[in-house]
Amino acid sequence: MDVTLHLAQQPEADELLGRSPLAALVGMLLDQQVPMEWAFAGPYTIARRLGGDDLDAHEIAAYEPEAFAALLSTKPAVHRYPGSMAKRIQQLCQYLVEHYDGDAAKVWEGADPGTGAGAVTGAELLRRLKELPGFGTQKAQIFLALLGKQLGVRPKGWREAAGPYGEARSFRSVADITGPE
Repeated sequence: MDVTLHLAQQPEADELLGRSPLAALVGMLLDQQVPMEWAFAGPYTIARRLGGDDLDAHEIAAYEPEAFAALLSTKPAVHRYPGSMAKRIQQLCQYLVEHYDGDAAKVWEGADPGTGAGAVTGAELLRRLKELPGFGTQKAQIFLALLGKQLGVRPKGWREAAGPYGEARSFRSVADITGPE
């Protein structure tokens, strides 16, 4: 990855989102019932509270659940619902460890754990995103649009699979935010 995103509107948090596929997925997961900037700053806050500058799916998946919930609940809380979001983040990381060896980028770059095939179409990538814990159709389509529009992940048919969020020159979601303005 290693691009500049402007979703958290905090340079350090946006830098993490741009270089860490897991941070981007966690930010998208947190993007509900809180302001977008708060959600996408969450991965940076979590990384700092874990004592580092990045997120590791293996570490988060293995973290003691009550301790991880407490980590997200420490003021300022990472989310309006830190306990339930801690559980969802751990479920996401456990899924990534089980299916993608903990490497979030393999969701869109790597081989399908069931067939060995890569995400060769937008429809296949959308299916993979929808399989992630906490990702329904809309969240998966928005993340697919973010991948295509800002991160250069553009398998054949990605715009169609992303639905209205994939439309060129649309301003519907986080996929379309390229700066403070």
